[in-house]
Amino acid sequence: MPRRQPNPLPPTTAARLAVEDEPGSIAAIAVAVAAAGGRFRSLTTMRRAAPRDAAGGLGQAEVEVEVEDVDEAGLIAAIRPLREVVAIHKTRPMDKVFGKRVIIVGGGAQIAQVALGAVTEADRHNIRGEKISVDTIPLVGEDNIATAVRAVIDLPRARLLVLAGSIMGGDISRAADELRAVGIPIIALNMVGSITEHVDLVISDPVQAGTMAVMAVADTATFELARQRGRRL
Repeated sequence: MPRRQPNPLPPTTAARLAVEDEPGSIAAIAVAVAAAGGRFRSLTTMRRAAPRDAAGGLGQAEVEVEVEDVDEAGLIAAIRPLREVVAIHKTRPMDKVFGKRVIIVGGGAQIAQVALGAVTEADRHNIRGEKISVDTIPLVGEDNIATAVRAVIDLPRARLLVLAGSIMGGDISRAADELRAVGIPIIALNMVGSITEHVDLVISDPVQAGTMAVMAVADTATFELARQRGRRL
């Protein structure tokens, strides 16, 4: 089977900025980036670097930006003249540091076993040049899990979700449909409830589920999740 080609995302330039903590700062940066031909992939306020002083002077905030379609020199040239930008620190895009993310949600005992398989498999691929990280959160309750599933849509670099538990359904199944609709596949353990009818693949062994989740997102693997949709293993 031929190796899958990497996801052809445009290259990204990243920088951490110290900016004046005022309402128009982000808008000014966005205008400058757009004028240089760039597009934001992400923009995150990291922290307040300096609070407002007693005299009412402006404080500062640290902002991390990742921009497509403009190189490092072009990004710095666009934003350096801005009054709102106090300092610029070059950094690396998160997809170059932590890479793709596999998210595991559900019961703690099941998550531990899924994570065992996922971390072990990720190590094999990361040694060969991949950057795959594994994130877990043990949760109980339909509302909590459904909310977490929907939130995966907003997580940067999330490529696949594993649902690990003993019973899931109801609003969790609806949330799973919403997640898959935006292109993020789901692997679930074989469990009680309707969730197994709303995911891409059902696997009984939690360690195997973690292993196959990483294989599904790795460019250095030959496993195609699309060919397994609807199967139970």
